[in-house]
Amino acid sequence: MVWFRAASVIRKVATRRNLAQSSSYVVRRRIHPFPLQERKFHSTVLRPKAGTAPVPRPVPLSRLTDNFLDGTSSVYLEELQRAWEADPDSVDESWDNFFRNFVGQSSTSPGLSGQTIQESMRLLLLVRAYQVYGHMKAKLDPLGLEQREIPDELDPNLYGFTEADFDREFFLGVWRMSGFLSDNRPVQTLRSVLTRLEQAYCGSVGYEYMHIADHEKCNWLREKIETETPWRYTQERCAVILDRLIWSTQFENFLATKWTAAKRFGLEGGETLIPGMKEMFDRAADLGVESIVIGMSHRGRLNVLGNVVRKPLRQIFSEFSGGTKPVDGEVGLYTGTGDVKYHLGTSYDRPTRGGNHIHLSLVANPSHLEAVDPLVVGKTRAKQYYSNDVDRTKNMGILIHGDGSFAGQGVVYETLHLSALPNYTTGGTIHIVVNNQVAFTTDPRSGRSSQYCTDVAKALNVPIFHVNGDDVEAVVHVCELAAEWRQTFHCDVVVDIICYRRFGHNEIDEPSFTQPKMYQVIRNHPRAVDIYQNKLLEAGQILKEGITKIHGKVNTILNEEFEKSKENIVRRRDWLGAYWSGFKSPEQISRIRNTGVKPEILKNVGKAITTLPENFKPHRAVKKIFEQRAQMIETGEGIDWAVGEALAFATLLVEGNHVRLSGQDVERGTFSHRHAVVHDQETGEQYCPLDHVLLKQNEEMFTVSNSSLSEFGVLGFELGYSLENPNSLVLWEAQFGDFSNGAQVMFDQFLSSGESKWLRQTGLVVLLPHGYDGQGPEHSSARLERFLQMSDDNPYVIPEMDPTLRKQIQECNWQVVNVTTPANYFHVLRRQIHREFRKPLIVMAPKNLLRHKECKSNLSEFDDVQGHPGFDKQGTRFKRLIKDQNDHSELEEGIRRLVLCSGKVYYELDEERKKVGAKDIAICRVEQLSPFPYDLIQRELKRYPKAEIVWCQEEPMNMGAYSYIAPRLWTAMRDVERGTIKDIKYVGRAPSAATATGFYQAHVQEQTELIQKAMQKELLNFPC
Repeated sequence: MVWFRAASVIRKVATRRNLAQSSSYVVRRRIHPFPLQERKFHSTVLRPKAGTAPVPRPVPLSRLTDNFLDGTSSVYLEELQRAWEADPDSVDESWDNFFRNFVGQSSTSPGLSGQTIQESMRLLLLVRAYQVYGHMKAKLDPLGLEQREIPDELDPNLYGFTEADFDREFFLGVWRMSGFLSDNRPVQTLRSVLTRLEQAYCGSVGYEYMHIADHEKCNWLREKIETETPWRYTQERCAVILDRLIWSTQFENFLATKWTAAKRFGLEGGETLIPGMKEMFDRAADLGVESIVIGMSHRGRLNVLGNVVRKPLRQIFSEFSGGTKPVDGEVGLYTGTGDVKYHLGTSYDRPTRGGNHIHLSLVANPSHLEAVDPLVVGKTRAKQYYSNDVDRTKNMGILIHGDGSFAGQGVVYETLHLSALPNYTTGGTIHIVVNNQVAFTTDPRSGRSSQYCTDVAKALNVPIFHVNGDDVEAVVHVCELAAEWRQTFHCDVVVDIICYRRFGHNEIDEPSFTQPKMYQVIRNHPRAVDIYQNKLLEAGQILKEGITKIHGKVNTILNEEFEKSKENIVRRRDWLGAYWSGFKSPEQISRIRNTGVKPEILKNVGKAITTLPENFKPHRAVKKIFEQRAQMIETGEGIDWAVGEALAFATLLVEGNHVRLSGQDVERGTFSHRHAVVHDQETGEQYCPLDHVLLKQNEEMFTVSNSSLSEFGVLGFELGYSLENPNSLVLWEAQFGDFSNGAQVMFDQFLSSGESKWLRQTGLVVLLPHGYDGQGPEHSSARLERFLQMSDDNPYVIPEMDPTLRKQIQECNWQVVNVTTPANYFHVLRRQIHREFRKPLIVMAPKNLLRHKECKSNLSEFDDVQGHPGFDKQGTRFKRLIKDQNDHSELEEGIRRLVLCSGKVYYELDEERKKVGAKDIAICRVEQLSPFPYDLIQRELKRYPKAEIVWCQEEPMNMGAYSYIAPRLWTAMRDVERGTIKDIKYVGRAPSAATATGFYQAHVQEQTELIQKAMQKELLNFPC
């Protein structure tokens, strides 16, 4: 809006100067044509201080090429008219049309006598000013506390109009526009124009849309806003709206009465949200929406759960009375740790007023107010894929925000920013801001730098509807309008319900400590339901007996549900959606499955992923890479990391699974190793080999997409996507593992604990490039220690480890691996799908191993042929621990040291061992760090009964896996009588505040010392 405000200053000065030079008009500053009450000013509006602006310099006529509707000054109209009279082609077509209207050349609209061109221009500028600035004069604050300045542009006096002009007819022209400039009403009196402008733009709704640079969208909105008469609801619709408002109000009253001291973050002061949402859903269903995913924070959540999503009221009341308890003896009962009632989600198939049905799902969320936003968008996108909703009209996301968080939380913009990206768009999200006009205890002037909390949305060219939360019909109207906009233009829209919080941040908070004046007003302010009831009574649209009947009905139902809640017993938690039917809870045994693939399938998909079209011209280096990959498949030898990954994706696709990989630069790969998308060097055409594994493959079945430069938002999106359907491998890759901490909230609140809190499984894979190779403190560590610290396995208890009964992974919260071979990476990815449950997988992805000469696998390690490497009783599968590669027997008493390690340091240790000829040292790789492989560790401890036990890592002692490994390794040792925790020796970097040194030479020295120390002949000291 900066450009328009600058232009308006120029326009005001130019208009005043023209009027001053004209003998027909006298400028009267601050003398208004309407009495104050007729101008419909807000009672607390402040007039701006008088000021002067510089007179603009004349602009040469040759530069006046702007379109009429974008014109910013009337200074040169007469000169422009003279130019048009000399040559109509010398001006823009819209100006040509304008002048023809006034000289009688237009066939549809002859000019009006007594009207000058400048008069018409000024009136048109006044209309435009209302379209742009009308929201500044709208009556939006139900408390009447907001102090705003009315822009001068809304003053008819500025344009030279006096009271004598109000009943004159003016010609507005024929501009092929909607609203006041539409073809069907070119002639209107000034009074009628101003009356409708005030009604349309300065009532209970303030519209912001003129920042949208799209003629069609602006016209559509003008047609909806600038109607000939104001919108009105029928008596029947009013009764429905009242019923829904009473439900919203009485629900909060009931909870307050029954549980006076309980935190519930009620909706008092914003009760009109409920009828607004319900009418929005009804309208959306009429327009083809079949499923809606909702995300919101705790304010009003219980009301939305009960009245909108229709979670059984008895269950909500039961949770207030003590919560859902497990039932003894029920097989497969899965209750987790649980969460507070105002964080829980649910889903329901809801009938609509129009006779349709719509599926509603409310996503569970933590107290991190906007963290759920990208999950909702991701889940919506997944629903669109699985329902083949290619037009994105059947599945829709709705996000409910707070005013403070919408303006203050960066993830809001990260989520908005995804809205038009090809592989992230959902065809528009509806954003509803429950605007309390205070964030906890922070006033807006301290909580944001912009006028509105919603101004951040203007970056996306979306319309914003500000509405007075006390006017329930206005709330319903804009909610319906938002649904229509979304279904018409398939892009985001914002509804800003300006209301208040009748109590504090929660019901036991005292808000008068920090907002005494506001709460003095609130204490005496009528409820929205009382305002609406009185309005309907005065209009004769309902009788008092009818209102009493509705109240009685609602109270009866609430009391009945309360009584039933006392006997409410949840036999089985509805903890997984339809697609998840048959998946096991942690209490149910799930067998271990083979992840190997038939050799012929590997060969076939291998050929598909290494072949480029005949006439395709890739970069010569990329062409060479694909030729080398084809050779790997042909010979079955030297399979590198990128090919191993592509084989995992391709074989899952062949089996009918959806695969989606996203993140920063994932198409090529941060380290130029993946090349999942290849670019023709002459035409720029793109080719993705994994899109051509199957005949007539759905173009979205395999999706690889570079993302925006966002961790929090994009990881949240992919997490939400993974929640919808278990038959998909969804991966997010960080550019460097270090950058994942930009999404720490997602790891802490959702990924590590979501199943325990909310009973929602996910198989999301997180790839975090990790490894020390001299790139400094910000490009070395993925903070492995943080993920291990959040692992919930008990370090002092060895779980059941029998291969046929093992539930260790099912009972843990996630898996953390640091894989060292392409084949093992292949199997750990496939394991995510080939099991009867889902767990998140955190992968410390390699960097220099991507091209390491020793980090190769043979194709036989990927197949399921008996006798091939890796095949055992269960077939070919992921190796949680890789034993020493020197073909040791089951008992090796001559080994003096057992070095346990994880990740790429193994290859450096092995190279040093060969260099010094230390054949009496065994090196084992712990590929799966969490949950800890006790059984395999004990197998190696028994194999080397006299060996000194060493843990070796690249990271500093206070980082990496050491703190996690040490107590668990000691537990394994204790069980086989191999000593105490002091017998575990540490080799690695010393404790450090920074993850790594920034000096390459220092890095080389540190790395050399730790490798040599692990191979030294002398015994190591405890701990190092």
